[in-house]
Amino acid sequence: MSERAEAHHAHRDVTGGWLRPSVFGAMDGLVSNFALIAGVAGGTANPRVVALGGVAGLAAGALSMAGGEYVSVASQRELAQAEIAAEQRELAHHPEDEQAELAQTFVDKGVAPDLAAEVARQISQNPERALEVHSRNELGVVPGELPSPVVAAVSSFLSFAVGAALPLLPYLFGARELVISAAVSCCALFAAGALVSAVTARTWWYSGLRQLLVGAVAAAVTFSVGNAIGAAGL
Repeated sequence: MSERAEAHHAHRDVTGGWLRPSVFGAMDGLVSNFALIAGVAGGTANPRVVALGGVAGLAAGALSMAGGEYVSVASQRELAQAEIAAEQRELAHHPEDEQAELAQTFVDKGVAPDLAAEVARQISQNPERALEVHSRNELGVVPGELPSPVVAAVSSFLSFAVGAALPLLPYLFGARELVISAAVSCCALFAAGALVSAVTARTWWYSGLRQLLVGAVAAAVTFSVGNAIGAAGL
């Protein structure tokens, strides 16, 4: 195997529109519905009321997450498209200026001026490639690789629903006490955090404990609030 081949390695996709909403949606669904169920359980001992609150939290949260992700990613995509269109107009009306600007970006990265000018000239001969390079250098985006609002919305909806269902399932299967839901939720929180470590630089136990702590604190606070309201008879 040559030295060139050994130096090559593949990278994971870090620009797709599904990973962030999926991870965020699952975590948010699990934490928020666990906290909601804990809050309701703190105020009432009726498991049907707790289950109803959990179902409502799942439905409302999943729809809210999906809608928010769709609007957010669509707005981001539209802004990027507008800037790319502006860059395309500049390339069409001021090609020499844009070529000089591109050459300067290479010089700023340490390329010799003569070589930078030649590279910019060759790139500028292909309008599509020139637009791609200018967009990447100046905007940090690639015209054909913008995130999809539909993918983000669907990913967020499904992942939130899965996360929110976990603390709810014990009640749907007949549980009458919060302790069972809490045990399932804590295990899921740790597992979800540990799973995230597969796409980050953190160790599995650190990510797991961090997520468990966040969810446990949220549930404890809402349980205390629900318990105080229930004790007051409000």
